[in-house]
Amino acid sequence: MGSCPLFLSVARVPASGVSARHFCAIGLALAVWTGPVLAEALAGPQDARVAELAHEAPPLTLERAMALAMESNPGLGAARQALAASEGALLQSGARPNPELAYSQEDTRRDARSSTLQWSQTIETGGKREARMRMAERGLARARAELAEVQAGLRADVISAFFGLLVAQERVQLAGQTLDIARSAREAAAKRVAAGKVAPLEETKARVAESGAQLELAQARSEQRMARQRIQLLWGEVNPAFGAADGAVDALPAVPALADLQQRMQEAPAVLQARESLEQSRAAADLERARRLPDPTLSLGVKRARDNGQGQNQLVFGISVPLPILDSNRGNQIQALRLADKAEQDLQTARMQLQTRLFEAREQLQTSREQAVQLKSEVLPSAEMAYGLATKGFALGKFSYLEVLDAQRTLSAARGQYLDQLQATHRAAADIHRLLGSLAD
Repeated sequence: MGSCPLFLSVARVPASGVSARHFCAIGLALAVWTGPVLAEALAGPQDARVAELAHEAPPLTLERAMALAMESNPGLGAARQALAASEGALLQSGARPNPELAYSQEDTRRDARSSTLQWSQTIETGGKREARMRMAERGLARARAELAEVQAGLRADVISAFFGLLVAQERVQLAGQTLDIARSAREAAAKRVAAGKVAPLEETKARVAESGAQLELAQARSEQRMARQRIQLLWGEVNPAFGAADGAVDALPAVPALADLQQRMQEAPAVLQARESLEQSRAAADLERARRLPDPTLSLGVKRARDNGQGQNQLVFGISVPLPILDSNRGNQIQALRLADKAEQDLQTARMQLQTRLFEAREQLQTSREQAVQLKSEVLPSAEMAYGLATKGFALGKFSYLEVLDAQRTLSAARGQYLDQLQATHRAAADIHRLLGSLAD
């Protein structure tokens, strides 16, 4: 007798007195005994809770999932606060230097003392205020680009998580169908054994296949629970009850043209962010260049002096100018210029990285989409036909159960590959959306 095809490994036992037939039978018996127990342990009460929610709560649509994420995601909230902070920085950048009010007194004797009240105002020169405002405006534009990038990333995460949940639901249905098929095959094998047409080992093999199908169903349910958890995490602290995801998982997105992607990438959030960083760095360099010019301070006041007991008022006027002898701000200018050069290189890097990632995402989208179409139109119909013929032949005694089991595995594998390609297609489309932002709508 050949090796048992249903197991990859079993426990080691002494080789003496144990034939290959006994070795396979021991493995079959262990699987029949442990399969239902493991399946029940993996399922647990959570599956009943998920099923209860699916019936009681309203279905989850992509639009509702997106609205909840846009409203309650903490990362998006942080990006909005950063934008509000940049608006405050822009408001502050237009402020002029505060004036200074000074009071001084000479001598303390009543007949000889004099007091001066003076108002001083610093005058900014060299376009410092304008450069400071331009830098704040670019900072605000950069914050908007960062917010757009976070929004695009969140939308892509929601799309990917939603279609991941749809695929997980399909896997549960597929595993349930596989279990029904395995149960029907086991019942058919039991009838044939009772009629004396096949050996009892055929029924044992059928029970092993049913146990394996139960384990696959428990695993699929576990993946579905994790998929529900992943999409809930995108909503932050908001945890509304929701039923099954409602959507067409087989609605494949179109593949965008390369020329269209090349045009759109110029306004992608990552490129806009790098571009605004460059403009902000240039404005900072202009500000440091303007700071090399000293700002004069004008003073105007009144001095009250007493001479031989007679009080006199005198007008006081003055001007002070810092001398840029020891500090000409040269180091800050060099630093700002080099940072501007770095920002220009970062912009080029962002464009190249975006182009590479867009090409990879588009290639993945096209490949997975083609494979999904091929699996649906060619592979799945052939696998279903082969399984149907094997089942009928087994009922008529023309095929062994191993042939039925092989056809069943081929069909299940084809369906699993189809779901894998559907998920990969939607994930690649979400990645393009993440890179291009709202331009991908």
